[in-house]
Amino acid sequence: MMLVDQPYVPPAMPATGPAEKESAPLGTAAREHVSLLSISGLTAGYGDVQVLWGVDLQVKAGAITCIVGSNGAGKSTLLRTISGMVRVNSGTINFAGRDLTGATPDAMLSAGVAHVPEGRRLFRGLSIRDNLLLGAYMRNDSRAEIEHDLEFIYSMFPILKEREKQDATTLSGGEQQMCAIGRGIMSRPQLLMIDELSLGLAPRAVEKLGEALLEINRAGLTILLVEQDVLTAFDLASQAFVVETGRVSLSGSTAELAEDPRIRQAYMGI
Repeated sequence: MMLVDQPYVPPAMPATGPAEKESAPLGTAAREHVSLLSISGLTAGYGDVQVLWGVDLQVKAGAITCIVGSNGAGKSTLLRTISGMVRVNSGTINFAGRDLTGATPDAMLSAGVAHVPEGRRLFRGLSIRDNLLLGAYMRNDSRAEIEHDLEFIYSMFPILKEREKQDATTLSGGEQQMCAIGRGIMSRPQLLMIDELSLGLAPRAVEKLGEALLEINRAGLTILLVEQDVLTAFDLASQAFVVETGRVSLSGSTAELAEDPRIRQAYMGI
């Protein structure tokens, strides 16, 4: 897959103090050790039903991080809480040096967090192109800049360019996921959160999406991936958090966790 001439460049991380304002921009090597997203003691749920219980989690800038666990463990609720769709009961959400605990979905998106929801949630009756452009609805950039980013999406997913006038909801499951990911990228986020990348998709479609995510990550975008398929998640991510009954039970590098007997038995069938 070929990229356009200028790669995706996410918004600069806001400085949190005078020392950071004076420092040089972070390069890839330096950013690997910086927490872009830091969650501490997070509790949340739906009405009287508590789903998350004291979740601690860090996402390093420039990395792909995954959250794995069984169905109903609280993974999707965690992403919804980060993006402001579920109310925080207690704990903190710090993003790019800012306390965004309790921020609304619009505020989170403006801060640089894009959420690709489970099930993709494309807009029926709108073309692929229009679905993608809706991802840029909060941007104040010029038409040329938005068109440039649209071409970046098309370079990653050429099938979307070929069918850009087609109703997005008539695409195959894998192609719809491409469109949903592209819509998220059109907001020019610092962090792209993807809920259940592989759900309901054929293995070949998952493989293509994985290759694209690695390319997008290399172009500068930090990714947080929720995934039931541990093998797929570990192939893509460098760091992982295992969520069980609303709590982080294990965390570490994917290389280390792939050798953990508990993970191999519970999630890999080994």
